[in-house]
Formats: sequence, C-alpha cells, structure tokens
Amino acid sequence: MGFLSGKRILITGIASHRSIAYGIAQAMHREGAELAFSYQNDKLKLRVKEFAMNFHSNIILPCDMAQDDSIESLFSKLVNIWPTFDGFVHAVAYVPSKQLDGDYVNAVTREGFVIAHDISSYSFVAMAKASRAILNPNSALLTLTYLGAERAIPNYNVMGLAKASLEANTRYMANAMGKQDIRVNAISAGPIPTLASAGIKNFKKMFSYYKSVIPIRRMVTIQDVGNVAAFLCSDLSAGITGEIIHVDGGFSITTMNELSLE
Repeated sequence: MGFLSGKRILITGIASHRSIAYGIAQAMHREGAELAFSYQNDKLKLRVKEFAMNFHSNIILPCDMAQDDSIESLFSKLVNIWPTFDGFVHAVAYVPSKQLDGDYVNAVTREGFVIAHDISSYSFVAMAKASRAILNPNSALLTLTYLGAERAIPNYNVMGLAKASLEANTRYMANAMGKQDIRVNAISAGPIPTLASAGIKNFKKMFSYYKSVIPIRRMVTIQDVGNVAAFLCSDLSAGITGEIIHVDGGFSITTMNELSLE
C-alpha cells in the first residue's frame, strides 16, 4: 500500500506527457491515490481521457478556469461521483504570449496583467471556494509556482507578478482553511521543458544556464516534482501548510555559481 491509499485527488492542468501535472499524477497513482482529472476544452478532452486511463481513472470533467460557473460546475459534477474528496492539484497558469517577450515595462498591458492574475492565481482560491464544503478533514490543496515570483527572470515578465500573487494566495488560503484541517501549499519547481515553458523566449538558453550552475548538477524532472507533490498531499506532511517548497535542485539558494565553472 502506498502512502496515498484511500485518498481521492483531483488534478488539473495536464496537457502532455511532459506536463508537471503528469509527473504528479504518476507519483500519486503509484502511491495509491484515486485520481480525477479536469480538462479545459474539447480540444484537450480526448488527450486527458487517454492520460486518465493510464492511471486507471474514468473521471474527466470540463473546467474553464476563467469562468466561475465552470469551476462551480466542475465540483457539482464531481460530488455526484465522489461525495467527498481529499484535495486537488492546481497546475494552471496562462498569460498571452506577447507578455513573455522582452522588456517588462514595454510588454505589460492592463489586459495581460488581469488575465495572468485571474487564471494563474485567482483560479486557485476559486477552486477552494467552490469545493470547500466537500473536502474531507486533513485534505491538501497544492499549486505550482516558479522562482520568477521572487526574482526578476528575463522574459517571464508579468507571469512573475502573477506567481507572486499565487504564493501570497497560498499563505492566506492556508490561514483561512486551517480551521477545517485543510492544508494549502505550493511547489516552486525548477525549469522543466514543458508546453508552457516553450512559450518563454530564450527558454533553451535559460535551461542550459541552470543546468551548468545548479548545485545538484542535473535538472529536476516532472518525477522529482511529482514525488514532493505526493508527499505534500499525504498524511506524512500533516504539519506543513502555507509553505512554498522549492524543488529546483538548490538553484534558489545559490548566487554567482557561474564562478565555479572557471
């Protein structure tokens, strides 16, 4: 038996086998969790259905994170299958691609700013609000962030601000939901080649730099992130809430590591 046996977890944001959400699903399935999945639109439905089958799940439900009605509908449908459940993984982020190119001040727009914060941050608490009544005690909510929330990363631009909002959101949610014995945490993952990261200009150069200076001298994988996610959604982490856990091979704790290459 795995350490998630008996747990029911909803996972959002799977887009491909390279998605961080896919690595999370792998780890949670391995540890015995029963999984459900959401998909954004009909274009992704068949793909997510195939992924769900890999994890012995036939629970796939539509959800547009930009619409409160759609988020509420997700949980009204889920409750007919699972009267209660044990948490969810929020692996959703979006900003128009033009916002991820060049000088931040020149690139940012009011519309891009609002969209980035709405989809990448607000949707996390919107999911919690819509599902609060059907979450079991000792449930765990988890989201994904990035170092761009703490530091200015080239071309990450307004997404960095949205991730900073998401991290603050995590702390406020943890404080509000702790009285129900519900924990809320975030994982700050190192750069991983995914469909989402492909939209960041010069990501390959960034990836190469990270690989050369990261303390463990190898890039983290979706499996690395998945293992930590499984732990954070399990009873093994019952004393952890409101935290931003870095799964980045130690990059976030270093400075001027490029000097070690000389």
